[in-house]
Amino acid sequence: MVAPSLLLEVGSTQIETVETLLQVGRYLVIFLAARALAELMARLKLPTILGELVAGVVIGVTGLHLILPPAVHAELNQGMLALIGSCAGVSADTVAGIYTESFPSLEATAKLGLYALLFLTGLESELDELMAVGQQATTVAITGVLLPFSLGTAGLYYLFHVPLFPAVFAGASMTATSIGITASVFGELKFLRTREGQTVIGAAVLDDILGIVILAVVVALAADGSLSAGPILQLVLAAMVFVAVALFLSRTAAPAFDWVLDRLRAPGEVVVAGFVVLGLCCFTAEAIGLEAALGAFAAGLILSASRHTAAIQASVKPLVALFATVFFVLIGSALDLSVMNPFNPANREGLIVALFLLAVAVGGKVAAGWSYLSVQKTNRLVVGLGMMPRGEVGLIFLGLGSQAGILSAPLEAAILLMVIGTTFLAPLLLRLALSGVAGPAGVRARRGLSPCGRRPVRPPGRSRGRRARRSIPGWRPSPDRGPSSAAVPPPGPPPGPAAGCRPRAPAAAVPPPGNPRPGPSPAGPGERSGADRGPGPRGRPPAAAGSGRRG
Repeated sequence: MVAPSLLLEVGSTQIETVETLLQVGRYLVIFLAARALAELMARLKLPTILGELVAGVVIGVTGLHLILPPAVHAELNQGMLALIGSCAGVSADTVAGIYTESFPSLEATAKLGLYALLFLTGLESELDELMAVGQQATTVAITGVLLPFSLGTAGLYYLFHVPLFPAVFAGASMTATSIGITASVFGELKFLRTREGQTVIGAAVLDDILGIVILAVVVALAADGSLSAGPILQLVLAAMVFVAVALFLSRTAAPAFDWVLDRLRAPGEVVVAGFVVLGLCCFTAEAIGLEAALGAFAAGLILSASRHTAAIQASVKPLVALFATVFFVLIGSALDLSVMNPFNPANREGLIVALFLLAVAVGGKVAAGWSYLSVQKTNRLVVGLGMMPRGEVGLIFLGLGSQAGILSAPLEAAILLMVIGTTFLAPLLLRLALSGVAGPAGVRARRGLSPCGRRPVRPPGRSRGRRARRSIPGWRPSPDRGPSSAAVPPPGPPPGPAAGCRPRAPAAAVPPPGNPRPGPSPAGPGERSGADRGPGPRGRPPAAAGSGRRG
């Protein structure tokens, strides 16, 4: 709905025309810019999410001003306003007013993309693997919260003489991790189901819980200057109950979901039933004071044990490709990179503080990768880098601080640059850290193993042992060479479940002592064994095994 004064100037038909043009035009601009830069990033072997973020920067407040969240208080592109106004027969000011009033619909679409992405992340997470890294994920989460929060708050308060409440809020803005960005990068690099990927996802979920608790404490401090234990304890208890119930349902609710789904006959039952569970979990999380994003991840985790998990994933992925793109583009559109201009004296204080916050934000999360004990060898750098991006979570903290009037302009710019730096650096550094390693198959390849876990098969004609043997079809070792001789496989692709793998040959029978001729050797390709050759020369039967006589 637009303002009543606007309704007096233009007709309802013109308003509907402007709203339709704005909504369709936004999606056209977002998808064209995001796809173009995503294709460029794919050809540069960079995560496509980086292209979507850059697309938001190009069309947002830093670039063309085509997509602007109202909270940035920037002026829209006048050419776009004039074009839409001429098509609908209204003024550019009227188009700008309708743009601001209708923007929440685009934000709702972006939020749906976030929930769908987190839902898919939960579906692709194996609960057993997630529980196996529970101790490691808890240690990483606690370390990744305490280090940035304590170092950031103390540094701002003692080194830069920032007041206590703003310093605490800035420290709290560095605690949480953006599950959406990390999950997207890990999923794109086929690293989500590895031990490192599960550790990061589990730690990011705990980070969100701890970050919400810290945010509640900071808001309480800013509201009346005193700390009230009642709301904080209530929030902590709600988080503990929600996580416990989600873990319980992940073990028990999947059979009931399958029973209901098997009795549905209308088309689209898989995606609709999945989104019903998603909506219930998001509603429950919001109702008890938690983030709906945490509920979306829990919904996917609950259904990860379903027999229909593959079908749910196949139906959700197209929605993620559409709506998650809107989410990441909107993040980029809100990033004002003009605060990085060092020639503006008003930006210099914010730049110095921003460099400090960026160093603490990166160092604290990377150090968390070395904070846990593990018997199995893991890539700790990948764990630390996966915890780095703040993304939408950091922007939520920044928006709440701005609305509450806690932050000064230089500190707002510093937090914004910290969010920008971690959001852009994390996909790049993860790509570098994982170059040549794409999940479990990449780990085996790095160790020189074939996809089935064995050493690569030697090509025909290569030396095997002390003497070279030629791969001649039908060749078999002479019986007097003993059991150590093995037939070289014929040329061609080796059999087996994966390229480069072949089934292990059965061990050759060891001849009994004192019997140098154990009988007919195994038949080669195209031959029959001695028992199947039929009568020997001149009609005589074949010699008995071990007789020492030729037929």
